Formats: sequence, structure tokens, C-alpha cells
Amino acid sequence: MQSAILIAGPTASGKSSLAIELAQALDGVIINADSMQVYRELRVLTARPDAREEAAAPHRLYGFVSVAAPYSAARWVDAALAEIAAVREAGQVPIVVGGTGLYFQALTEGMAEIPEIPDDTRAAARAKLEELGPAGLHLLLESQDPVMAARLMPTDPQRLVRAYEVLLATGTSLADWQQRPATTPVLPPPWQGFVLNWPRAELYRRCDERLAAMLDHGALDEVAELAAMDLDPALPAMKALGVPDLLRLNGGACTRAEALGAAQQATRRYAKRQMTWFRNKMCSWMALNSQDSERLSEIIIPFISKNQLTAPD
Repeated sequence: MQSAILIAGPTASGKSSLAIELAQALDGVIINADSMQVYRELRVLTARPDAREEAAAPHRLYGFVSVAAPYSAARWVDAALAEIAAVREAGQVPIVVGGTGLYFQALTEGMAEIPEIPDDTRAAARAKLEELGPAGLHLLLESQDPVMAARLMPTDPQRLVRAYEVLLATGTSLADWQQRPATTPVLPPPWQGFVLNWPRAELYRRCDERLAAMLDHGALDEVAELAAMDLDPALPAMKALGVPDLLRLNGGACTRAEALGAAQQATRRYAKRQMTWFRNKMCSWMALNSQDSERLSEIIIPFISKNQLTAPD
């Protein structure tokens, strides 16, 4: 049986380049584990692999979902397990790479299965958000589900709506659902997880530089097309890094410099949250430090061979 290699890391940490190196060296197939790179309309702003990178190694689960539809971790796990099984069956190595910690946790540990939320309940929760705003919805949730409200920020509309719609549909707190035993399938062994580590200042610099480059390479056109679709602002894709700020720029509500600064700040904050998640939730994964960035594949490949994670020729 072929191993599965899992590579997690914060945004702008060089995960995609490393995955391509490994895929070329190990006859691997790269499988996306980034919740925003699933959306086909957001190639530039999500730093999805470009045509040259896609030609360098097989890529799966990138850009296959419309921004007009929400996409859940549970659906991703089903798709990822199917892709991993197909890659293994073909005698190749699955290389799962991304920055969405929840996806990796669901893949390796499973997740409690929450009943499907009816469309009318979802609509009612979004309507309540529009009526009250994020802070108002947080206060409402606090009165009905104080445990979940204590876990959420009043400035996080996406998670507030999710908590509220689950409460409306099931009468049970999302916190209680999350405490139930996992019922979803998990990734069968063998697999090995790696986490890319960067000093915070250096990672922030990389984030800032990449956002600036995105504005020069199609991000504004991408957001203009998104604005023309007149989508529900509560959709996950509308909260992708840079999207809210560049939508404001597209609508004339701020300057280019203001939009770039706000997007860079949001990206740095997100990178910090990612690093905290990886440190707390993936402490058993092998850490790879940035000072070894030029030879990470040379570290991983011998490790895999030493631990007999790949099938013999």
C-alpha cells in the first residue's frame, strides 16, 4: 500500500511548491486541502496553482466548486478519501496539501455528523444576520446558546450564522454536536503529517508581498467578476482573504492602498490563527522549519523511506 503524505502550513508558506517537488520525486498526485481553493472563480486570490504548476504534477480537488454554493468539510472529506483511494489504487502516492486545519482534522480524526440543515432554515439564519448584523446576531446567540457564543467573535458572521442555523434546525448547540463521537470515515494508514513552520515576521512579509503581487496579476478582475454575480455576502467564498476589501475597492468605497492594507492585515491575522491551530491540534505531526526551505523535499523523502511508508518497487 502506498503512503499518504499530508502537508499543512499557513498561507504563503510554500506548501504548493513543496508538494510539486514531492510529486515529481515520488510519482505523487497532489490533493487540495484548502477550503477556498475549491472554488473555480477564485484562482488568483486563493493562490491556487496556475497552469504551469498544474502541468508539473497531477492536481485534484482544485477549482471544482462554484462560489455560488457553500462547501463543507464533510463533503471535502468524502471527496478527498475517494481521490486518495484512487491514487493508491493506481500505485501512486497521495500528497494532501493545504492550510485548512479543520479539513486535516476531519480527514484524520473524523467528525461528528450534524444533520443536514434545511434550505429555509439557512435562509432564516442569513436573514437574521442581515437584520441584526454580526454583533446583534452574537447577542441573540448568547441569549440562546451561551456556550457557542463564548467561542465566537462578534465579528465572525460566517461562524455565527452556522451556529445559529444549527441551533434553529436541531434545537441543540453546535458545541454539543461537536462533542459527540466521530461518525465519518477517516484516512486509513499509512500516512504521515508534516507542518511547515515560519518565524512570524518572515511569514508576515511573505503574506504582504504575495497580496501586493495578486493585485498586479488579476485579483481586481477576479473580484469584479465576483461582484457582477450578485452573490449572497454570507457565502464562504465571499469571505475569502482579500475579497471583502477588494469588493469595497471595486465599489469605490476605498482607495487601492487602503484595500491592499486591509487585505494584508486580514491575511496576517489569518496566518497567525493557522499557526495557532497547527501548534495546538497537530503537535504530533513532524515540524519542518523554514531555514530548511530549500531542501524540505530532501528531508521528507528519506524520512518516508526510513519509516517504510511507501510500497516497495
